[in-house]
Amino acid sequence: MGEPPVKLISSFGSTFSHRTEVALRLKRVPYELIVEDLHNKSQLLLTHNPIHKKVPVLLHGDRPAISESLVIIEYVDEAFAGRPLLPTDPHARTTARFWAHFIDQKCMKSLWAALWMEPSEAQRRSMVEAKGSLALLEEHLGERSFFGGDSIGLVDIAASVLAHWLGVMEKISGVTVVTKEEFPALCHWSRRYVGDEDVKTCLPERGDLVAMFSGCKEMFRSMAMAMPQ
Repeated sequence: MGEPPVKLISSFGSTFSHRTEVALRLKRVPYELIVEDLHNKSQLLLTHNPIHKKVPVLLHGDRPAISESLVIIEYVDEAFAGRPLLPTDPHARTTARFWAHFIDQKCMKSLWAALWMEPSEAQRRSMVEAKGSLALLEEHLGERSFFGGDSIGLVDIAASVLAHWLGVMEKISGVTVVTKEEFPALCHWSRRYVGDEDVKTCLPERGDLVAMFSGCKEMFRSMAMAMPQ
């Protein structure tokens, strides 16, 4: 018997869906991509992710569905052959997990507030915090090609929002956070990441993202203003 089929429930423009698709491509896992309309969620999505009702969701044969992008990446890395996305050394593996969660739990929250809050003292504090988090990532990256060393790994995939989506959000919001003068290593890393052949195949076109997100500015601002300060 062959390998059970793999299906990925995704949505266009989702940074989290991009993460999981890149992981599958890097591991050379054949998969079926199911693109959701999040304004009209399908019964398939609601059935397989009844708790969060969000993408991405990975279906692997008749096994229970897996949700949450970082969880899916680790599953893909362990369940399929191919080059590892996480280090094999336990300490290095734990360190990679730390930085991936740092990006989601620390970096992205302050970055979102800095981009979308109305000009204010709170927005200024968020900008300072966001740049502080980015400075830590810059230092951790150092002179390496990727956070994973010579090839893309878990932390690179987790940080993909900085490589492609951040520039789109800066354009729409009119707020600049990252410059090559302030974050040269991250800027060089971004170009290497988006230039990778496997990554390019599942990156939405920048113009399409600008068109899609331009109509969401007020919603983004409301979300930012509702965030705990």
